[in-house]
Amino acid sequence: MSIKIEGKIKSALFGMGAWSLEAKNGEVYEIHQPAPSELLHDGLQVEVTGTIRDDVMSIAMIGPVLAVEHFSIVKL
Repeated sequence: MSIKIEGKIKSALFGMGAWSLEAKNGEVYEIHQPAPSELLHDGLQVEVTGTIRDDVMSIAMIGPVLAVEHFSIVKL
């Protein structure tokens, strides 16, 4: 089931690196790789539609792993 989340893209600088989506409600999701390169810009405000991947584990353990299906940049 797809979910829609609005928030900010963050780069995590540990290990091999990871990307996260910090939602407006404070929840944090790890972005499943590979993800669109246009999405992976630290501080980018976006609206993302995706699926939580319960079948994937992560070394970063930032939060639930989110597979991005579609995204749009939010204009401020």
